[in-house]
Amino acid sequence: MENNNSKQILLSILGVLVLIIAVIGVSFAAFSYTGIGSKTNSITTGTISMSYSEVTSGILLEDALPISDSQGMALSGTNNVFDFTVKADINGSGTTTINYTITALKEVDSTLPDNAIKVYLTNTDNSSEAEVLEPTVVSNLTKTTGNEASLVPSGEFLLASETVSSTNTNTSVTHNYRLRMWVDQDFSDLNASGSYRLRVNVYGAAAAQ
Repeated sequence: MENNNSKQILLSILGVLVLIIAVIGVSFAAFSYTGIGSKTNSITTGTISMSYSEVTSGILLEDALPISDSQGMALSGTNNVFDFTVKADINGSGTTTINYTITALKEVDSTLPDNAIKVYLTNTDNSSEAEVLEPTVVSNLTKTTGNEASLVPSGEFLLASETVSSTNTNTSVTHNYRLRMWVDQDFSDLNASGSYRLRVNVYGAAAAQ
C-alpha cells in the first residue's frame, strides 16, 4: 500500500511539472516576433533617396495569444518591436518638400485573418515615443489607391503619410519609427492559430514646386 502511495505522489509531481512547462511554453509563444525579408526599399526620385536602417523590412507574429491594447502598446525589446528609419537626402537649392508614405503589405503565407491582428506605430525621434497610428485592427486600415502624392502603389495598408521640407542645400532629414503587432484580445475565433507577416514599405516623391 505504501509503495502504491509513493507511486501516486511521484506521478502527481510529474504531472504538475509537465503542466508548468506547458504554461511557460505558451507564455513565450505569446511574444514570438521575428524580423523578415531583406532591405528592399531604397527609393530615389530625382535628388531624393529614402532607405531603411534595418536589415529586415518586416515583422512576423507566430502562435501568439491574444493580448490587450495596453499590453501590446508596452511591448519592447528584441523580437517584440520592429524599429526602422526613414531618411530623405535633399540635394540642390531652394525649398524642397518630400511626401512619403509608410505602408504594410501582408505576406501570402499568413494564416491568420486581418481582423485578428492589431498594429501600432510610433515615432521615436525623441527620448519618448509619439503616437503616429493608434492601435488599429489591420482589416480597418485604409488601403492605398495609387493616387497618393508619394506615388505609392494601390492595395497596400496605409500606416502613415508624412511630409518633410528643407531650405538648405545638401541636407538629410531622418525620422525613426517603431511598429508593434499583436493578436487582438477581441478576436473571437479561439480555435484559430498560425502566423501573420507584414512587410513595411516606404515610398517617397518630391512635391511640385
